Amino acid sequence: MNALEIKNLTKKFPGFTLENLNLTLPAGCILGLIGENGAGKSTTIKLILDIIHKDSGTITILGRDSGDHLELTKEDIGVVMDELGIPTCLNTREVGKVMAGIFRNWDDTAYCGYIKDLDIPENKKFKDFSRGMKMKLGIAIALSHKAKLLLLDEATSGLDPVARDQVVDMLEDFTRDESHAVLISSHIVSDLEKLCDYIAFLHKGKLMLLEEKDVLLEQYGIIHCEKERLEELDEEAVLHRKDSPYGCEALVRRDAIPADLRISPVSIEELFVYMVKEAK
Repeated sequence: MNALEIKNLTKKFPGFTLENLNLTLPAGCILGLIGENGAGKSTTIKLILDIIHKDSGTITILGRDSGDHLELTKEDIGVVMDELGIPTCLNTREVGKVMAGIFRNWDDTAYCGYIKDLDIPENKKFKDFSRGMKMKLGIAIALSHKAKLLLLDEATSGLDPVARDQVVDMLEDFTRDESHAVLISSHIVSDLEKLCDYIAFLHKGKLMLLEEKDVLLEQYGIIHCEKERLEELDEEAVLHRKDSPYGCEALVRRDAIPADLRISPVSIEELFVYMVKEAK
């Protein structure tokens, strides 16, 4: 079963349109939704949660249509967004008590474990938390009520490198259960590169690409050569080029490049930057 299916999803705002978005997230996988600020990542997650209403298209969550069964489905969704909606006067332990009254499957033992692992102070009030600390608390909550699908919007923003590494381990552990899945958005591509099974690129409300991460890394590469040599190649082999007085750097399709040209690996971040430049 797919954890999430989005078909022809469209939402229009003044000056921006999320246009005919199609995404599929298989159970047991992590999908990274990548894009610049304003690309439509948060809009997509808000549409999934029915915080804002779609103009057209369908959203199926854990086999249920989001419009018909969202209240039932919400028990199975762990959410971390920019605003957590936690009363600022509560400390970490008090937040746990509130969540125990909200979620039927709240696991306080798991919550306490995440609080300890993420080094979140128990008695400090939420209003005094840094942004990174707030995100860590949101992640602890999302993982503590036996959710099957996590929707994380810029959840690694503000985290230091050690905390980001801890979160990566937690999410990988979460999806070892093949009934679980994660959709995580970020404009910080490096945060997602080692974590995700699938990568989706959004640019100005349009889906540029959706593919398995390993397939992307196998399909594309970077070459460095003279301008004359580059111009001999098939135009369809070259996705983007950057010229300098010393030659050319180009993003290419590996299967269309002659064997005598050395192809260097491309990172997901480099691939995204190249594709956005090409789109512009």
